[in-house]
Amino acid sequence: MARVPAAVTKALGHLPGAPRALARRHATRRPGPTPELVTQPHPWKRALGLVTVVLLGAWLGLLVVGNVRVPVGPMDTTMTLRPSVAGGTKINVSPLGALQLDSHIAPVRLDVNVDQLDPARAQALVDHPERLSGLQDEVAQDVTHGTRDLAVRSCVAVVTGATALGLVVYRRPRRALAAGGLALTLLAASGGTAYATWNPESVLEPKFSGLLSSAPSLVGNARSIVTEFDVYQKELARLVTNVTKLYDATSTLPAYAPDPTTIRVLHVSDIHLNPASWKIIASLVDQYKVDVIVDSGDTMDHGTAAENGFLDPIENLGAPYVWVRGNHDSRTTQGYLENLKNVHVLDDGEARTIAGLRFAGIGDPQFTPDRSRVPGGDAANELAGARLATSLRDQRTAGTPVDVAVAHEPVAARQTDGEVPLALAGHIHRQETELLPSGTRLRIEGSTGGSGLRAIEGKHPDPIQTSILYFDRDTRRLQAWDEIELGGLGLTTAEVRRHLVEENQPGATDSPSPSNSSPSPSP
Repeated sequence: MARVPAAVTKALGHLPGAPRALARRHATRRPGPTPELVTQPHPWKRALGLVTVVLLGAWLGLLVVGNVRVPVGPMDTTMTLRPSVAGGTKINVSPLGALQLDSHIAPVRLDVNVDQLDPARAQALVDHPERLSGLQDEVAQDVTHGTRDLAVRSCVAVVTGATALGLVVYRRPRRALAAGGLALTLLAASGGTAYATWNPESVLEPKFSGLLSSAPSLVGNARSIVTEFDVYQKELARLVTNVTKLYDATSTLPAYAPDPTTIRVLHVSDIHLNPASWKIIASLVDQYKVDVIVDSGDTMDHGTAAENGFLDPIENLGAPYVWVRGNHDSRTTQGYLENLKNVHVLDDGEARTIAGLRFAGIGDPQFTPDRSRVPGGDAANELAGARLATSLRDQRTAGTPVDVAVAHEPVAARQTDGEVPLALAGHIHRQETELLPSGTRLRIEGSTGGSGLRAIEGKHPDPIQTSILYFDRDTRRLQAWDEIELGGLGLTTAEVRRHLVEENQPGATDSPSPSNSSPSPSP
């Protein structure tokens, strides 16, 4: 392109409407190639870009460091501020669900995650029940202190995040400082809006989700708690006492040195949504060097999808997990378990070899989470047991005999008599052992969940029961079993009872293998 003579450029600078910048550029720049003009964005685009950088940087800052761990009464919590359209407060009580409070209207939401109950602080309340009268003020002070710390940390997180991102995007300190200042202004405006719209009465009208949706029917609504505080205070004291004793009980499990020549099976049943059961099971797996865990059902309470997160710890228990469906476990529950690693779901007589033993099982044909009716009754379970027995016969004919049959209902398990050496069941919430007429031993497990979460409500809760079964590695036959019982909520005892199979007792003779035609062995 031909260069415009300097004289012409200078002359154009004097014409009406000519760009003055052109004339100034001629006066200050040396002759040379004319650079291309840089188009500046419109002011509203620059403002929109700055707001975007500020919001993104503030969100990243909150995400990284915008939370504080706060002890609230006997609980350890984590408080976090999150961007939100509606505002409010959300309290997460894993794995039970959450409750939401319409506490304020602002573009930020307060999330409170209840991480765990601190046994020491809970025990202090148990030892000094007079402190319950001041628990409300103590909790209010804890929340106030935590909110103050969260506000300071959030300010630092928001300003730092927006400033850092502004420096990365614009590479100009002034623009980065402008982003940090705007972030601080927006946060202050949000805090002022939240303070102006704060609704302390929102605690009386919470919105429950997950399993906590049944909380009003279990403990009464907040208004009745306020009007009958004396009664509620006594119930709270008993609740805290029982939960604290549960933590004590789980720490008193006995140590044991297992025989390395045996296959060790941990039999659990009827956990009924008790989260403490996972700690007990993991402890037993570690102490007894368990090879495989067998769950004979009723792991859940209602079988809803909201309960599924309760099952996630199964993946990290340290041993393969064999499971059959109970009458409180839905098909939704079963589908969720089938997708967890290390879990083996047995249904419709399906057989699998796990840890050197061959298991077959069938799910409960009934689903009665409301406990109001029993469709089909024992007849349905007898039919299910008959299908399982047929599968066991087919497995034996195919040269792959089953070592252990698993069903939830003892009625179904009894139908396998003569087809398998050992059958496992649950359902009745107490431990029993029965030698069936054709030689099959039926082992019924108690409730490994102490009858579930409702145990904290009763005056005399059920004990927590489970068993360790010892199998000969060569013959794959049961040699002995240990019944383990924790004293339940309110007690801190742990008891282990050893039982030997009859032929392993001193002076006993070998009993015949189970079959349809074999006589009943002497007990």
